[in-house]
Amino acid sequence: MNKLILLVLFGTTLSLTAQENINNNPFRQFGTDLPSPNSYRTASGAPGHEYWQQKADYKISIELDDDKRQLHGEETITYTNNSPDALRYLWLQLDQNMRAKDSDTHKTSSSALSDKASSRQLQRLEPAFDGGFKIEFVKDAQGNDLKHVINKTMMRIDPPQALQPGDSYTFQIKWWYNINNTREIGGRSGYENFKPDDNNVYVIAQWFPRMCVYSDVEGWQNKQFLGRGEFALVFGDYEVNITVPSDHLVASTGLLQNPNDVLTKSQRKRLDAAKKEHIQPVTIATLEEAEQRMQERATDTKTWTFHAENVRDFAFASSRRFIWDALGVPMSNGETVIAQSMWVKEGDCLWSKYSTKAVAHTVKWYSHYTIDYPYPVAWSIDGSMGMEYPMICFNYGRCEDDSTYSERTKYGHIGVIIHEVGHNWFPMIVNSDERQWTWMDEGLNTFVQYLTEQHWEHNYPSRRGPADKITGYMGGDKSRISPIMTNSESIHQFGANAYAKPATALNILRETIMGRELFDMAFKEYAERWAFKHPTPADLFRTLEDASGVDLDWFWRGWFFTNDHVDVAMSEVKHLKMSTGNPDIEKDMTRRNNEEGPVDIGKMRNKDIETLADEDPTIIDFYSKHDPLTTDALERRNYQNYLKSLSPDEKAMMEDDNNFYQITFENRGGLVMPIILEFEYTDGTKEVERIPAEIWRLHENKITKVFVKEKEVKSITLDPFLEIADVDRSNNHYPPRPAVNRFDLYKQRAAKQENKMQRAKRAKQAGS
Repeated sequence: MNKLILLVLFGTTLSLTAQENINNNPFRQFGTDLPSPNSYRTASGAPGHEYWQQKADYKISIELDDDKRQLHGEETITYTNNSPDALRYLWLQLDQNMRAKDSDTHKTSSSALSDKASSRQLQRLEPAFDGGFKIEFVKDAQGNDLKHVINKTMMRIDPPQALQPGDSYTFQIKWWYNINNTREIGGRSGYENFKPDDNNVYVIAQWFPRMCVYSDVEGWQNKQFLGRGEFALVFGDYEVNITVPSDHLVASTGLLQNPNDVLTKSQRKRLDAAKKEHIQPVTIATLEEAEQRMQERATDTKTWTFHAENVRDFAFASSRRFIWDALGVPMSNGETVIAQSMWVKEGDCLWSKYSTKAVAHTVKWYSHYTIDYPYPVAWSIDGSMGMEYPMICFNYGRCEDDSTYSERTKYGHIGVIIHEVGHNWFPMIVNSDERQWTWMDEGLNTFVQYLTEQHWEHNYPSRRGPADKITGYMGGDKSRISPIMTNSESIHQFGANAYAKPATALNILRETIMGRELFDMAFKEYAERWAFKHPTPADLFRTLEDASGVDLDWFWRGWFFTNDHVDVAMSEVKHLKMSTGNPDIEKDMTRRNNEEGPVDIGKMRNKDIETLADEDPTIIDFYSKHDPLTTDALERRNYQNYLKSLSPDEKAMMEDDNNFYQITFENRGGLVMPIILEFEYTDGTKEVERIPAEIWRLHENKITKVFVKEKEVKSITLDPFLEIADVDRSNNHYPPRPAVNRFDLYKQRAAKQENKMQRAKRAKQAGS
């Protein structure tokens, strides 16, 4: 009988229910779901032996017209066809054209009017800004007009002959455009005007016609730029001459080639000193110097020359309002990266304290988790936004009028710098297609941002990364939740989908599914394999599996291809003990349970009612007096015979007197995940058990498992360390643990609150 009990306790039913469709099993392998491996991209996720990519080199001269707020430029592009294909035409991106009055960005933006409308709302209905590239000519290397066709945010160039594999083609373009005011109409770049002194800060990007990517996966990447999906770009070398007012300071992609022409002797001396300083930044251009430049306002110009090798893009910033500092960051190869910042006086209380240190910190830790930073400089620029380019990014963070700042502003400032500088790796080096897959740069970068933030200080308040921070989004309205694998322009809840969810997924892989050692090695392998190349999602998925030895098909499928969420419930817990077979012990246990258990209300009230047996005792027989919980001699003899029949192993099993906890788990959210349980015992000790997600492989909706424990359990907690992004924790406890929520008696309208620095100042004044 006891052997039968054990079989029932430990047995597993292997049959599939009628509702479980094997074709929808979350553990089915990717197979044909991913692109077939080939000689360009292997099944391991590495570049193949015939992998190729194109190259585009630029020589550009531009002039910034500060009075008209225009940019005028002329470029020479040399495009090298490394593909095995003959190219009859070439495609370029004209990203500024999304600001043209007839752009699809305006046409496809929904709009509505209510009973009241602001002037700004009305202006947005019909754009007044005259944006977009004004192309003056397109010529070949010899100066002959070159046939071209502009298709909204793209331009096709038709060379006289097809560009053969291995050949290069050189052509010229001249253009200009009106620079947008980022405070009035927004944008990823543009100018900000400061009313008190009427000076501008320019953060300039997407400012020149750029080559589209031609790859083995997509051919020409020719998705129009609507404003959200960012960029797919080609690596190349740049020589850029930037002519600006002579009192402007310029920060740029690349290395400054003519410091003697554009920097003062003292600025050059300070910059040399900064290269040797690795702890505290050295001020290159002071606040006082910036104020002097603002007052004097030069009328002549200077040309700054920059050179950059093997970059996918180029951006710069220019203003006479800039303050500037720098700090050297020693690298493992013996080189020193110059971390630098330029900012305006309105942000001095923050930027002078944190910006360049945050740049240096990012260079250090991203290099640790991926590959060493390969470029000579890394810039953070006060552009009152968050946007990234090779070696330079535009960030935010301004002070209150009394030079204080809130806690939120402080960590927002540090966080955006880490994030935007981090984009140097994803996608500036590991060059994914942002126009197609936002998550491949934003999600991966947000993940490493989280790791880097935690190295800044203990308990850094990261907004994204930990599993419990994504539960509100994942458990929300499914009609407003897109799978991660959705094109950039079609994503609902952009930030949560493309930034937070993939970052959380990678963090769960690192902490729970794979472990830090396996994950860190595999993630670094991905960065090394695809540095300065064009990876796809399949290359990432395959590399992390290949380098770790962990089958993750189920994870990619659930987290990246569906909008399911995690909700694992402990729907039933049974506490069982193996029968001793001893009739005295078993019947005594039953008697105690009966006495200690609840009593039927009718039985309680029937103690004093009138019965026939009270009037006529002759109806009472053996069964009326028999106590089934009394043991007789025959039962004791049978027990002794049973003991003699047991093997030594069976006797030991009975003597252990273990506790068996049979737990039923339900997958109510759709995503299968590992099961992490914390058992707390009656003696106060605790134990954690981790069960891989593969426990769901035959039954993804409901499973039962028995846990054998020597000690008696006081409580059981599912997901005790908030690892699996479980959206409903009310069903994660045994015994059930109801949450207590508080309510307010009434609410008052909140007034504008002072920040903690302001309050501390006021408290100090009150105490003096």
